[in-house]
Amino acid sequence: MQFFSGSSLTSVAPEATPAPAAPPGTGTGANAQVLYVFNRNGVCLLYREWHRPLRTLDATQDHKLMFGLLYSLRSFTAKIDPTTAEKGNLGVPLLPGQGCSFYSFKTNTYKLNFMESPSGIKLILITHPRTGDQRDSLKHIYNLYVEYVVKNPLYAPGGPIKCELFNKHLDQMLWNVCVDT
Repeated sequence: MQFFSGSSLTSVAPEATPAPAAPPGTGTGANAQVLYVFNRNGVCLLYREWHRPLRTLDATQDHKLMFGLLYSLRSFTAKIDPTTAEKGNLGVPLLPGQGCSFYSFKTNTYKLNFMESPSGIKLILITHPRTGDQRDSLKHIYNLYVEYVVKNPLYAPGGPIKCELFNKHLDQMLWNVCVDT
């Protein structure tokens, strides 16, 4: 995923690096509904929406609830991990990669797919409930983020992502390149 500050990456040699190819069979196609990118402090760096028929919360409340859900689920899965004897306290922050983690959960109306990078960047992709495993898609989105946001000399770390080039490649990956799963 890519983080963007004030300037667009398109002003910095847009043809310089082609988008990494999407892994075969990992796409969400028209099944993608919403994408969130959070930093390790819970700040929403990117929110993209493709199909969300009902909006019940304002953006700030929505972002807080989503990050709170992730924080709680991550803490809960680490607490009930059957492979670790030392559990720690419920609600205590975990370092990226520490403890047991979850990759997705499904309801009757959507599937939430989750990935956390070693640097603490959290990617959440909400899809149709019948969509398959999206871990490779999330890794591909993260690679796009690294390529078009992190490597952008105009990007200020921790700032909102506003890169047109990242958005273009993200849309291609989610709509044109990938096959519905």
